[in-house]
Amino acid sequence: MTSADSNNAECILGLNNSASCDMKNNEYSPIVLEEQEKKPFDMKKFAVKRLKEYFSCTPTKTKDFLVDLFPIVQWFPKYKWKKWILGDIMSGLIVGILLVPQSIAYSLLAGQEPVYGLYTSFFACIIYFLMGTSRHISVGIFGVLCLMIGQVVERELQIAGFDLFDDTNSTNLFNQSASVCGRSCFAIRVGSTLTFMAGVYQVAMGIFQVGFISVYLSDSLLSGFATGASFTIITSQIKYLLGIRIPRANAPGSLVKTWLSIFKNIHETNICDLVTSILCLLVLVPMKEINEWYKPKLKAPIPGELLVVVVATLISHYGQLNAKFNSTIAGNIPTGFMAPSPPDWSLVPRIAVDAIPIAIIGFAITVTLSEMFAKKHGYTVKANQEMFAIGACNVIPAFFHCFTSSAALAKSLVKESTGCKTQLSSLVTALVLLLVLLVIAPLFYSLQKCVLAVIIIVNLRGALRKFIELPKMWKVSKVDTVVWFVTMLATALVSTELGLLIGVCFSVICVVARTQVPRATVLGNLKGTEIYEDLRRYKNLQELPGIKIFRFEAPLYYANKELFKRSLYKQTGINPTLVILERKKAEKKNNQELRQNSTAHSLAIAKSEVTLQLSCQEFDIHTIVIDCSVIQFLDTAGVATIKEVFKDYKEIGILVLLSNCNASIIDSLCNVEYFDNGHIKGLLFYSVHDAVKFASNVHQKNGGYEANTPC
Repeated sequence: MTSADSNNAECILGLNNSASCDMKNNEYSPIVLEEQEKKPFDMKKFAVKRLKEYFSCTPTKTKDFLVDLFPIVQWFPKYKWKKWILGDIMSGLIVGILLVPQSIAYSLLAGQEPVYGLYTSFFACIIYFLMGTSRHISVGIFGVLCLMIGQVVERELQIAGFDLFDDTNSTNLFNQSASVCGRSCFAIRVGSTLTFMAGVYQVAMGIFQVGFISVYLSDSLLSGFATGASFTIITSQIKYLLGIRIPRANAPGSLVKTWLSIFKNIHETNICDLVTSILCLLVLVPMKEINEWYKPKLKAPIPGELLVVVVATLISHYGQLNAKFNSTIAGNIPTGFMAPSPPDWSLVPRIAVDAIPIAIIGFAITVTLSEMFAKKHGYTVKANQEMFAIGACNVIPAFFHCFTSSAALAKSLVKESTGCKTQLSSLVTALVLLLVLLVIAPLFYSLQKCVLAVIIIVNLRGALRKFIELPKMWKVSKVDTVVWFVTMLATALVSTELGLLIGVCFSVICVVARTQVPRATVLGNLKGTEIYEDLRRYKNLQELPGIKIFRFEAPLYYANKELFKRSLYKQTGINPTLVILERKKAEKKNNQELRQNSTAHSLAIAKSEVTLQLSCQEFDIHTIVIDCSVIQFLDTAGVATIKEVFKDYKEIGILVLLSNCNASIIDSLCNVEYFDNGHIKGLLFYSVHDAVKFASNVHQKNGGYEANTPC
């Protein structure tokens, strides 16, 4: 390469700011990029500064901390009473009415007495009202978490020696002493301890700002997890629909085990419970559909669950279904609040691990819904504060006989659609629940458990409808669809905890696999433009004579370096390693023949002629341009691969140019002295078009590059 050509290339890159870079050659427009001076980074000084900021305590910092911890201090003084109060009261009342039957129903799923579900929803509403940053989400009982809690509770009950067939509740929950703890008392002790640990994990994640964990739970993964868990939930409620008594099966394989138990005991079906379940389904499903179809026209959804609960309770009470047909009922639901008690610390070693997936799922669901509504209504939420808020919704209520809570999509949508403006609606919901706890709760004594099971199953329609969306998901992303299926099947057939873990691992494997087996294409030019795109994708592109433009659509690192080389050799049709090897073999063979038939002088002349002939081997291409626009980074193996490719191709007379390199790639190449003393040895360009123009110009001018000079 001549010094003039090297200077032209340096002008293109802005590495040479001399007057010779001025417009002396019309086909090149100098791009001058002057690198800013890098200031030395003092890690020790930076760490000391951050630690001082973090651990310092000033009145201003304390005030800011409290304001951030309790966002109500910021928004409540600015509350627009005339514009917002009506919508908040209306949405709070409606959600409160819906929460009453759901809180009682989901208590069954968590293996708890109905009153504990009401406690959980009440305290969650109050605490999130004080600490939450989302204006629209409804925090309370969430079905998937209830399932996970119920599985742990059943396991601990079995270890403690309680009768798993005993579905009856305690007649007097308030008078159970610490020394005499029955089945329901021990169940809530396990549930509240598990909730406390989940809350501690969530608060710890907030303190250490590790909310990034939730990014590994993609939408498709969470959707598959929820659908798989829905199958397990439905299966666990079938025994109540049929009125049969079977223990909850332990994971893994609980779904299959439960269905086997159901079929073995189906002859014991309680006809009264079965008929009641069918009638409730026939009423609730159409009501839910009407609410969805006429959502824009209805000012508030029809409270079908509450109506079913009220009517079913009256029929059960006056028809004496429990006494006549042995139908299982909710039983005594006491009024008021039980005295607070600490978690059972002796249970912590056994359930500490079980609390981890519960904490992560609870946080992920809450943050996802918070960000969804915030984006829709044009405000921001703080993910870290959401972690503190949902953690507090679990840590504090754990002392008041509650189990784990999180945001719930269905109730949040109802809240939004009925005019909610702020979290003041949560306070109204809490007042509705308080009224139930203080006055109305005992009236649900005769409510059949099969009615509660129907409410749970009907509310899972949304998760099961994901099957309808699968064809659309498949068209958008086949990988996401496979992740959905794997997570759903693992959650349903193995267990909820292992299903989540399998889903996360499989999702990460898919991401890694995408970088290990990326697309590698040859680009063509749209005639008369500076556009270069995939030749296999578009028809009206042309390949430039003598130049191959190669694009590798992934980071170049140790795991895919061999694929990069194989793809480059395949797309260009030239493997320089094989060419060099063949040349050496041919040269060695010719040398052996010449030694046998020639004198020393003629041998030297013949050897030089053979070497010249081999080096002048012609190829269809003289330049390879590697488009690095999609390569995000290079590791040491990636840099070594680029250097190897450049060296091998140069040896056979083909030059490799790099284009569209980001700053990270340029730094990596400079750090290993890919550019020798600032002079471009590998040649780097800021666009594919500049590289193509340069290659064409120099080839026409010199008839080749430095590597071809022996010819």
